[in-house]
Amino acid sequence: MRRTRTLAGIGIAAVALLALTACNSGTPSSSGAPEDGGEEETSGTPWTVLEDVSIDGSPTFDRISSSGTIKVGVKEDQPGLGYLDPVTGDRTGFDVDIARWMAASLGVDPETIEFTAIASANREQAIVNGDIDYYVGTYSITDKRKEQIAFAGPYFLTGQGLLVGADSDIESVDDLNDSTTVCSVTGSTPIQNINTNYPDVPTKEYDTYSKCVEDLKNGQVDAVTTDEAILIGYAAQDPEKLKVVGEPFSEERYGIGLAKGDDALAEYFNTQLTDGGDIWQQIFDNNLGASGVKATQPEVDPIG
Repeated sequence: MRRTRTLAGIGIAAVALLALTACNSGTPSSSGAPEDGGEEETSGTPWTVLEDVSIDGSPTFDRISSSGTIKVGVKEDQPGLGYLDPVTGDRTGFDVDIARWMAASLGVDPETIEFTAIASANREQAIVNGDIDYYVGTYSITDKRKEQIAFAGPYFLTGQGLLVGADSDIESVDDLNDSTTVCSVTGSTPIQNINTNYPDVPTKEYDTYSKCVEDLKNGQVDAVTTDEAILIGYAAQDPEKLKVVGEPFSEERYGIGLAKGDDALAEYFNTQLTDGGDIWQQIFDNNLGASGVKATQPEVDPIG
């Protein structure tokens, strides 16, 4: 995915990033897209709930069909991606809407999803245990994770970046040293990257990025590192105190995590992603379009 980043206007984009602007575009109904003049065009969502869905050989789909419920793991402290408003209780974000789109493609009303916030370090176990049917939450596809679970996608590409204080002298990852403490989430690929490739840099770990951001604001750490898309959301919330610096220094490929061996569901989700380009673009525009990140949908990986 080719991307450009415009951080100069991030303060202007702060409010727009968190507001969902509902527009629609028509694509074939087999991908869950609204047909011209359909009911969904007035509901503010670019997908429709499909009917008469059948997926042979998917134990996850069989469970969903028999129970009439769907359980999805997400993040809820990442503005623009996966965020739970503590006042209204509304869930918003690019990842959350991808999860809703996939549910609709399975014939399930997204309003009935049982969302569960799961920390990064616990995602594989939640899938293995069957606590959730799938996970959508800045979940990077890695070979190590594929030893325990399966992935559909990727549905988004980003890269690891740095969030620092607005008055910080840190301009890139090259400025990190043994006197700069970097914070990230336990079990995430960004903290593993820092520990492996920058072993002299002190690190601090929490179970959520929001705790790292609070430490950064309070001067307890010098930088927060994770995927740039996540960091832009935090900077947009508080542009007078926070900024994203440097260029991405890794590639992160977000996928939909699901039970290992459920190739039928992975293939089905990949078909929805591949055929639903207009839906993907509208979801991106609604949630991250004002953030300064320009993105195109990546091609999915072959299954198996």
